[in-house]
Amino acid sequence: MNFDTNKTALLIVDLQNDNLIKGGKFEASGAVQHAEKQNVVANIKAIADKAREAGVPVFHNHFVVEKGAKGIGNRAPIFRAIAEAESIVRGTWGAAPVAGVEPQEGDFVIEKSRMSAFNGTQLDTLLRGLGIENIIVTGVWTNMAVEHTCRDGADYGYNVTIATDGTSTLNEEWQKAALDYAMNNIATKMTTEEIIKNLG
Repeated sequence: MNFDTNKTALLIVDLQNDNLIKGGKFEASGAVQHAEKQNVVANIKAIADKAREAGVPVFHNHFVVEKGAKGIGNRAPIFRAIAEAESIVRGTWGAAPVAGVEPQEGDFVIEKSRMSAFNGTQLDTLLRGLGIENIIVTGVWTNMAVEHTCRDGADYGYNVTIATDGTSTLNEEWQKAALDYAMNNIATKMTTEEIIKNLG
């Protein structure tokens, strides 16, 4: 399947230091090791470089928490965990994009405070304004933020492709759960190599 580069966008979800880099707030969760096993940073960089070369818009979706976790809420365990860890706080190293995959000139940056990159953001409006029909989803928390984004993307009517080795989470068990179950009915699964090949 060749992507129509005039109708395709790349989404990079939550690729921020606290989520997958040594010294980040979630290092003890296994996220650092799984990201390294997936080679996720290098793979996403390769896809982003190819996307820009092909004229495909690149969207960085960053989860940003205000100091004191104001407004994030604490009913869902995931939001309690983010607040208790004091992670991805605006202006901190932890909230900053991972080195090597920072937004470049011409990229879009979307801030969010929920799992899905579509929830409460301008993402759908911008994609439609660009005439996008296909989204390639990469990033971290395959079974959470990435999965939520893919589900919403499908519900909004986009053709969704997920990068199987351009995503990572806590461990291989959770990765497989997201890819082998949740994604089967909502997304096309492709490797980094396949995505790059099909971007022209």
